[in-house]
Amino acid sequence: MRTALLIIDMQNSFFEFPELAAQRGRLVAACNELIAAARGSGLPALVVRTEHERDQSTWTLAMLDDGQGFAFRGTEQAESLPELDIDGLPQLVKRRDSAFVGTDLLQRLRTWGTERILLAGVSTHLCLAQTAADAYALNLRVAFAAEAMGAEDAGQADAMLTILLEQYRQERLGREDALAVLGGVSEPTVR
Repeated sequence: MRTALLIIDMQNSFFEFPELAAQRGRLVAACNELIAAARGSGLPALVVRTEHERDQSTWTLAMLDDGQGFAFRGTEQAESLPELDIDGLPQLVKRRDSAFVGTDLLQRLRTWGTERILLAGVSTHLCLAQTAADAYALNLRVAFAAEAMGAEDAGQADAMLTILLEQYRQERLGREDALAVLGGVSEPTVR
């Protein structure tokens, strides 16, 4: 099954949250390991970033309600973490939690012959979960790289994953299985 790696929202703005800042080193190391595996096997890896406009035209309802935007285009806050090894990787800018909404993600995945996406990054219960739910609606298989994802609220992340794993038949892969999927070594064991 041809897999594409999606590294989602590993940006300065998201790591301003203390809960994610505490996970930064672990998440960057795990994401870099997955990126290296995808590069080594020639599988596609895509950096997905959130960016917004200052004029509120791209803001979500929550941002509008709170009167506060973030990750503005062209700012340091919107840039990927500097220690993330993404040189030469294609990038996709999104404005909603799901990487599919308002983007050409599905077209890219179809062009690459992708049957499954491997998700890594932040936040498990928001952007990863919404991207996974939309992938299911588009008949794409989804796996989560367990060690390469983080959230501000572990309880909410676990609750969302339970639904996605059980109801949408998605997979949570440990480190070795995630690397195997990208390296084409073997099929993973479902966890």
